[in-house]
Amino acid sequence: MRFVKQFLAVLAVMVVCGQVTSAVQDNPWLTLAAGLLSAVLTILTYRWVVRRTEHRDVSELAGGGSRFVTGALIGAAMFASVAVNLAFNGSFHVGGFGSMPNTWGIFGFMAAAAVTEEVLFRGVLFRIVEERLGTYPSLILTGVAFGAMHLLNDKATLWGALAIAVEAGFMLAACFAAFRNLWVPIGLHFTWNFLLAGIFSLTSSGNGLGKGLVEVTITGPELFTGGEFGPEGGVAAVGAGVLLTLIFLIVAHRRGHIVRPGGRGAANAAAAR
Repeated sequence: MRFVKQFLAVLAVMVVCGQVTSAVQDNPWLTLAAGLLSAVLTILTYRWVVRRTEHRDVSELAGGGSRFVTGALIGAAMFASVAVNLAFNGSFHVGGFGSMPNTWGIFGFMAAAAVTEEVLFRGVLFRIVEERLGTYPSLILTGVAFGAMHLLNDKATLWGALAIAVEAGFMLAACFAAFRNLWVPIGLHFTWNFLLAGIFSLTSSGNGLGKGLVEVTITGPELFTGGEFGPEGGVAAVGAGVLLTLIFLIVAHRRGHIVRPGGRGAANAAAAR
């Protein structure tokens, strides 16, 4: 029952705020405001519903600033490694500066996306499924669900959704398992998305959001560029995601954060660390 309440509460906020953000997407300043408001409301809703249904401190939201920065640095490093790989196997074409107002609009859009998706998929789905099935089955199930959700995007492909499942769904679940804190995957998720679309104007998961800070196009084999789906559909991003997943799981093992099937107590203990 608590799972249903948490899922529905966060999903309701995600859907309503998503509709509002989409409705004002033609105005970058309203998109910025709507996106930031969506992020705040999602965090408040999650904190409230968890306290009401689990009667505990929401330890996975502790240390917001420093944990977010940790995730942001990891996200920036991941993006840099993929960009170098793409440049090595193809080429970047810089067309000049893009649109500063639209960059801020993308900032708000990506803030909403990172917070709502991480809270729903890692804070609710992964965490609660993990209590019943254990870390690895939960990582696979919620990762596949995360990839499948991206089939709804404008230029979605089956391969693109699979790539997202592996490089993001699995990786971000492993990130949460390693740190037992939502701010780290939120920071990673946001930074990757914002650098991709907001700074370099590249397609994000099949969604073209217009000009970011700098107009960049990439050419080269679709195997690396991801084609119309964007760099997330390329092997460079998938490889980086797999590598990070393995690193996060090693960290989770060393910290004793891996939960075995039926290990609800172990999950809660790890979340309190």
